[in-house]
Amino acid sequence: MTHTYDASSIVVLEGLAAVRKRPGMYVGSTGERGLHNLLHEVAESAMDEVLLGRGSRVEIALLADGSVRVAHDGVHRRPLDEQLTVLGVPGSRRGGRHVLSWFDLGLFVVNALSDRLVAEERHAGVTNRQEYSRGEPIAPPRPAGPADGTGTTITFRPDPEVFETVTFDRSALAERFRELAALNRVLDLTLIDARGDVPHTERFHSPDGVRELLARLGADPAEAIVVEREDDRMGGSMEIALAPAGDREPQVVTFANSRRVDGGTHLEGFRDGVAAVLGPDARLTAVVSVKLDEPSYEGSCREILGNAPVRACVAEAVQQALETWRDEHPERAAAPTAR
Repeated sequence: MTHTYDASSIVVLEGLAAVRKRPGMYVGSTGERGLHNLLHEVAESAMDEVLLGRGSRVEIALLADGSVRVAHDGVHRRPLDEQLTVLGVPGSRRGGRHVLSWFDLGLFVVNALSDRLVAEERHAGVTNRQEYSRGEPIAPPRPAGPADGTGTTITFRPDPEVFETVTFDRSALAERFRELAALNRVLDLTLIDARGDVPHTERFHSPDGVRELLARLGADPAEAIVVEREDDRMGGSMEIALAPAGDREPQVVTFANSRRVDGGTHLEGFRDGVAAVLGPDARLTAVVSVKLDEPSYEGSCREILGNAPVRACVAEAVQQALETWRDEHPERAAAPTAR
């Protein structure tokens, strides 16, 4: 039998159907990585409100029934029901260098891939509640009682029909939250694991910023050279910490909008600045973080930062910082540990 394939054979999926049919396209996989991406999307949406000054703390709880509760003391700047029910709400997450979301999935995808989601907002003395099942509303948004102060809480349970595992790895989550706290020093985040007999609680808050990440790489934070600068030419800011590697293997880790990337123009600029003062073979341990209003990525998984102006801006800042350090510590700049 001969089958004819033409335009009539194409099925276009939209909205909930598209997300649930091809979940890996939206969260990366249906394994643990995709499961964690679901949580990160909700958590980072809450963190954005803190970074933008609309909240002060975030609490994430892994609950005994497999659900996750993410709460913060702010109110979302866009209607929450719109974010939960419309895919790709224009401007819902874009337009600010503090935004953490990597794929800009939005809460719609989380809602679509959860077998149950409950959202509550506390504002003007009232708690408003919304409930969904696999992205479909169970009931319209409604008042659910009085409220003190402001806040938003989203509780969701990943759909076991979608994910191969619905068990979150607390250690992996803690590692990411520890990293985020160091890259965004105003964050105050608490992770609670209530799945065992005795709840485990861990707080993530890093006033020392990238110095803490540098120390975790094995460098002496007392020797750190720190660069912090806003630069309109690249449309963002940079925070860089570096120190002599000593007897350890040199390593440089790079971040763009708080996500670790494999490299790109910020890494190239860092290397240019180091080479201009210490030479291309300088043995350093470093953390290079940039936050951009309009990040541009290259590579199939967007793992390389492509913003061209970043290279010159980072190179200039690093060169100036190293020249000052060299002038103040000529003996250290000439030592083998610095080369």
